[in-house]
Amino acid sequence: MITLLATAAENPGVLENIQKTFGLNMPFFIAQVVNFILVIVILKKFAFGPVQAILEERRNRIAEGENKLQQIEKQLAEAEKTTAEAIAKANQEAVRLINEAMHGATTLSEQSAQEALAQAKQIISKAEAAAKADRDRLSLELKREFGRLVAATTTQVTGKILTSDDQKRINEAALTSVES
Repeated sequence: MITLLATAAENPGVLENIQKTFGLNMPFFIAQVVNFILVIVILKKFAFGPVQAILEERRNRIAEGENKLQQIEKQLAEAEKTTAEAIAKANQEAVRLINEAMHGATTLSEQSAQEALAQAKQIISKAEAAAKADRDRLSLELKREFGRLVAATTTQVTGKILTSDDQKRINEAALTSVES
């Protein structure tokens, strides 16, 4: 169109020819071109400009969303890695604690067995000591009773009352014969 106007400006006859052929009225044509340019400027400023700004803002938000998504994916991967490491560490700690508990239980059972054995030995030695003391006491009582019976029998057989020296001598003789 501009080339047509430039050609028409150089050749005034061409312009008249165009005006007749197309029914072109130059002042109206220029007014329409100016109106068209004004409409384009106004639409660009008030319609296309805000729409393009909104589209640009949406593009920026989408780009930010994709960046945030990538960051979240990285953080998720790091969190999974950290969680896996924590689980592995917890498993190792659990195995260590189980081993320590088993070792402690073994040591405790051995220690308990040793304590039980020591207590059993102590009870046996106390029982033996008590039995020996009981035997000694019974032996002493038996000796006394035996001596008394011998003295009583001797008194009845001889018909005489024995003195304490006689009773002592008879008791010692009877005990000597019993012990041998």
